[in-house]
Amino acid sequence: MVTIKDIAERAGVSFSTVSKALRDSPLVQNKTKQHIHSIAKDMGYQPNIAARSLVSRKSGAIGIVWPSIERAALSSLLTRLNEELENYGYITLLSISNIESAIETFRRYQVDAILAFGDRDNKPSPIESSSMQIPILTYGAADYTPYSAVDVNRGQAIRLAVRHLANLGHKEIAYIGEPKSHDPLQAVKIEAFQEEIRHHGLRLTDDSILQMNGLEFHDGYIAARMMMDRPLRPTAVISGGIDLTRGILRAVSELGLSVPHDVSVVSYDNLPQMENLEVPMTVVGVALSSIAAAIAKTILYLIDAPNMTKTVHLEPELVLRASTSKRFSNVE
Repeated sequence: MVTIKDIAERAGVSFSTVSKALRDSPLVQNKTKQHIHSIAKDMGYQPNIAARSLVSRKSGAIGIVWPSIERAALSSLLTRLNEELENYGYITLLSISNIESAIETFRRYQVDAILAFGDRDNKPSPIESSSMQIPILTYGAADYTPYSAVDVNRGQAIRLAVRHLANLGHKEIAYIGEPKSHDPLQAVKIEAFQEEIRHHGLRLTDDSILQMNGLEFHDGYIAARMMMDRPLRPTAVISGGIDLTRGILRAVSELGLSVPHDVSVVSYDNLPQMENLEVPMTVVGVALSSIAAAIAKTILYLIDAPNMTKTVHLEPELVLRASTSKRFSNVE
């Protein structure tokens, strides 16, 4: 059986360098990685996770604290992230407990790193987490977490949506995506919406942002029905996520109206399934595959450098599809 030691001897590098290269660690130069991967392939190397754990004193497991809200986007992200980590020889352990309880559980299992989500104020005590020597990475909390973070520039995503609609001639634009309970990730989007609307000289009223109980399909449906029942209804709407978007589309259809003829829709969440909705959706955000890859690579970096803090900002894009068009006229 070919071992990492065999590869190291042929490559003329240390055992540690081979181990990091095979896990795609950012601490190894790309040229060296390619050389080591080529040798490993030629030698028919198959990783032995159990043996690697005994040598490296790593469990080969990543602990993930399940987010506080059930959303299709986060479920899709976790599925893709699990695939990414499996490619590097890691397994994932999920906890639906609050973050303090989850960390205690992950401590017992001796996970190599912990991923938490910034959709709630669930930050662990810095003293407790640092004493564990287990790196913590947050997704979606770059501006208010003391830990390493991977985050999307959500504000910029909403600005892209407003600019797109304004350039199409829409002057009455609404935003559906403000839950009654405080959600820091949604708050960033709402603030950006308000700023960009003002920047373009568009009308901003108390009715421009629709508040809901949550961020589910039903919430989007109810908000859209209320919006479309107004005497002067918006000609365009920006949705805070895919679940809300599905509800918006249902409401518009039930009223005998159509997207984009009667109302243009731009949705946050750059997911593959957005193209397959009943109306292919114009979206803003970072592609799911890019987010998962960034999280996985940052986790690997932190495992190799547990005392470091790393923040990664991902820039969104606008993907144009059939759900937006030039403004025709307000429907009285």
